[in-house]
Amino acid sequence: MNLSKVLSIVFFLVAIGLGYFLWKGVEDVVEKEERIALIESAIIEKLQMLRDAQLAYEASNGKYADNWDSLKNFIQEGEIWLVERLETTELLDYGKEETTVTYDTLGSVSVIDSLFNDRKYPDFDLDRLAVVPGSGGKMFEFFADRIERNSYEVNVFEIRDPSPINPERRLNNNERALKVGSRTDASTEGNWK
Repeated sequence: MNLSKVLSIVFFLVAIGLGYFLWKGVEDVVEKEERIALIESAIIEKLQMLRDAQLAYEASNGKYADNWDSLKNFIQEGEIWLVERLETTELLDYGKEETTVTYDTLGSVSVIDSLFNDRKYPDFDLDRLAVVPGSGGKMFEFFADRIERNSYEVNVFEIRDPSPINPERRLNNNERALKVGSRTDASTEGNWK
């Protein structure tokens, strides 16, 4: 065997090795991005569930829950009142209309059965609702307060992922961490949209 054949075989094996490492590097990046997307999807679903619970809590209590224990207690034991609103419009003699609104309380349904029923969330576990998926057991951060907007006091809340798995969301002290609500605006939207 001459030197050129030996070198050809060595270069061929090196090219195969480099090709494998290049493919493996790309494959690892793709798998990591898919894993991050899957975990962030689970986080978003939990944030949406927590937002629904916060909105029900605020409708019942006039403010948002500022900690998980208060919200959890409300989900377990709270009730949502079913109210029927009836409007009747009467035409007056001089052509104007008069509208009368009446409210009738029909009953109530428990919060857990209304918001987190088996049909909507078949694997719902209240004890794990505030745990951030993929975090190793860390809990969401809760914030609730009243702020002044245009000389009115409004309730605000924010529920946020304390340690994002996505490196892009960790920049500037977790500035872009997944969250729902706002500390400074009367918003109940999430920042993933």
